[in-house]
Amino acid sequence: MNPLETKFTQLGTDNAPGQEGRQKTADLTNVLRGEPLAGQPVDFSHGDVDAFTPTPGAFDAFTVGVQAGGQQAYTEYRGKKSLREMLAARLAAFTGAGVSAQQGLILTPGSQGALFLAMAACAGAGDMVAIVQPDYFANRKLVQFLDAQVVPVRLNYLGNDAHAGLDLSQLEDAFKGGARLFVFSNPNNPTGAVYSSTEIATIARLAREYGATVIVDQLYSRLLYAGQTYTHLRADLNAPDNLVTVMGPSKTESLSGYRLGVAFGTAALIDRMEKLQAIVSLRAPGYCQAVLQTWFAEPAGWLQERIEAHQRIRDALLAELRAVAGVQVRTPQAGSYLFVQLPEMAVAPQTFVALLRHQAAVTVTPGAEFGPHTCDSFRLNFSQDHDAAVHAVQRVCALIERYCV
Repeated sequence: MNPLETKFTQLGTDNAPGQEGRQKTADLTNVLRGEPLAGQPVDFSHGDVDAFTPTPGAFDAFTVGVQAGGQQAYTEYRGKKSLREMLAARLAAFTGAGVSAQQGLILTPGSQGALFLAMAACAGAGDMVAIVQPDYFANRKLVQFLDAQVVPVRLNYLGNDAHAGLDLSQLEDAFKGGARLFVFSNPNNPTGAVYSSTEIATIARLAREYGATVIVDQLYSRLLYAGQTYTHLRADLNAPDNLVTVMGPSKTESLSGYRLGVAFGTAALIDRMEKLQAIVSLRAPGYCQAVLQTWFAEPAGWLQERIEAHQRIRDALLAELRAVAGVQVRTPQAGSYLFVQLPEMAVAPQTFVALLRHQAAVTVTPGAEFGPHTCDSFRLNFSQDHDAAVHAVQRVCALIERYCV
């Protein structure tokens, strides 16, 4: 296999959200136990925007954008100036540090687009990039695609809710060994762990001490559960000179269909991102950019109601899963993911994921997507209809018990 073929093989999309329909049906004849379990199909690989609808006024804002015609369709590559000015003020207030609308902010085609642009602006062939494991599955793939070198940093997320569990000694060793870029999500995807103020302060100190660039994905930083605090890296007094924060309204706000992302931070890096965007996609979708007017401007009480609804689903699913012997799962402090560690099974974890689809009409994301040491786990996005999610997880639990050793 030539290097180009190898590169694209590493970018496998079989287990990406919404892709399950393209997977080949596995031959499960020799491992099947019992009959299929009846129930409404649930796809936990992504959130359900029918259960949690987009923020009020989003479509109206989009319509206004369409009616604006060319002036909205053909914005600057980094996004419409008036929208960037509006968002800079809102994001500065949210994160606790200033944002330059002119030099330090870019609108992108989804937060995924922002992540790609940021990493491509900071890493090249042979560079060493520290990434957390487990963490968002695209991080590792992007490093590999850029012909850079993955330097894993372990997240010990089970057993200690006071911290996310980042191995800070490993992070420093990565910097000592030559890594000059660190990429992580906070809250962590897939575990829902939120980094403590101590962890964030140490990341900032180490990055500054070793001259490292940091890209932090804060996609779920608005969906914090009761009593949880959050520390923005960019607001730390020792925040690194080279820092990009990635956010967007696709998750908490259910605006994923509009493909909108935002990156803000060091002007030189944002400038690189704009140059790359100019040859990849030109700009975030022009008409869709208008929807960002509704972001951080939702009706009073809307965000709190959304958080409370997710927390009720989270707690109901945790109760079901923890009733099964051997299952381990951390209580997410934020976001809409549960990362479930299986007990010892009579089938391989990947086979069990296929069995869930075949016998329970439930789709989950295999843990192997998030790191080599989490193959015995799976991720589910519980931003779903409450009752459908509970019934689906009850079927999951029944199959765990059916196939466990």
